[in-house]
Amino acid sequence: MATAAKVSPASAGRSAVVLRAQRSLWQDAWHTFSRDRLAVTGLVVLAVITLGALVGPYVWSDQGKEIDFGLSLSGPSLAHPFGNDDLGRDLLARAMLGARVSLAVGVSAVVLAITLGTTIGAVAGYFGRLDNPLMRLTDLFLSLPVLPLLLVLVYLFKDTLQRTIGLELGTFIMIVSVIGFLNWMPTARLVRASFLTLKQREFVEAARSVGAPHGRIIFRHILPNSLSPVLVAATIGIGGAIITESTLSFLGLGFPPDQPTLGRILYEAVNYLDFAPHWAIVPGLAIFLIVLAINFIGDGLRDALDPRRKI
Repeated sequence: MATAAKVSPASAGRSAVVLRAQRSLWQDAWHTFSRDRLAVTGLVVLAVITLGALVGPYVWSDQGKEIDFGLSLSGPSLAHPFGNDDLGRDLLARAMLGARVSLAVGVSAVVLAITLGTTIGAVAGYFGRLDNPLMRLTDLFLSLPVLPLLLVLVYLFKDTLQRTIGLELGTFIMIVSVIGFLNWMPTARLVRASFLTLKQREFVEAARSVGAPHGRIIFRHILPNSLSPVLVAATIGIGGAIITESTLSFLGLGFPPDQPTLGRILYEAVNYLDFAPHWAIVPGLAIFLIVLAINFIGDGLRDALDPRRKI
């Protein structure tokens, strides 16, 4: 009689590894990311807030612009779940509109900062003769006090942009540009460090040996391998940009009063904290949840894109 072959536990483990479905690098990263509960929770919270900001104003009947002094400073109710402000306007509608503007500013400013920082970091890391001047320029921008410079630039150019291209669009472009141009330096340093390491690797030397041009080496071989720290920096940068925009609006130098943002709503609620705390809690809690969710997502991406992680 034939006897069944005995399989040791070590052999069974190796067989399980071999039989596991092959995953691409991005599928592998998503598998690791989806196992991080805090990161998934942050992604769900951010998705809910974003969906509410984009779709909510079209679904909610009150648009946050109807003034009713009879409801002035009213607390939460069934008709107005987040209460009303001093003019009787619905805070839920204004919070959804404010979250839309704040998210748009955060994402746009980070896209600008990441683009500029990646470009400068890639050029500095790949071309040695440009490394020193570009890094000294980066150090110069790092030494600038961000918030005072923001206030000065907004004060100087706000009226000019508003007269040129309109009140709301001019303010949006000005705030996005100022935040983006003052936050590219950490990304530039991350990308430069990655390029300095990767351009000495064997696959880059192989590309050079077959005559690949500099542009192909940068965009096809080095830059894709440098994206993981850039993505993490982008997620964290969105939270920082939202807080910066909220700070400007809180100081009265952001969007006009008729354009609600989370920082503007918080600024308007300062004088009513004693007898209408719900007015400040709504935008403050929204800013807190957005930034916390984005930070959780950034931590999850950092672990998922780490090449030294254990699967």
